[in-house]
Amino acid sequence: MGNRLSKIYTRTGDDGSTGLGDGSRVAKDSARVGAYGTVDEANCAIGMVLAVDVPEDVRRLLTAVQHQLFDLGGELCIPGHAAINDEDIDRLEQQLDAFNADLPPLKEFILPGGGEASARCHVARTVVRRAEREAVALSRQEQVRPQAVRYLNRLSDLLFVLCRVLARASGHGEVVWNHERRKA
Repeated sequence: MGNRLSKIYTRTGDDGSTGLGDGSRVAKDSARVGAYGTVDEANCAIGMVLAVDVPEDVRRLLTAVQHQLFDLGGELCIPGHAAINDEDIDRLEQQLDAFNADLPPLKEFILPGGGEASARCHVARTVVRRAEREAVALSRQEQVRPQAVRYLNRLSDLLFVLCRVLARASGHGEVVWNHERRKA
């Protein structure tokens, strides 16, 4: 791959534009840049989860997800490029089902928390949801493959399940929303 990033600043973006992966230039506040930028934020938020102690199976899964999010960012950065496949979404669903199988059914909403790793995972989940919203907004203006949106949707579901897993693994447990608190 060589020295692709030998010079970090180029000054080409000083006018408020940025280069896409296909060489074209767009405004830095375009929907496309917003979508792949938020995917990058999601990847960083997952990195924050991995910066604390998490079970090894969760670590392996989230590391693989980080690589896929980098691929997805590339897909969104290069109009017409395909990087996320149906098989990637199927794998997320399989992992989601496997982790969810050991959890008790939810009877109440849970609040973000449940220990540091779980709380960080809740932040990652919400950033992925925002990335999904931005990919949908982009799809209303330009072509976006449905796999990109589906991947983000399924990933946020998986992260919710992992929040529950991490809360239990930490010993803190889940924080249940007390909807009866105002009636007392």
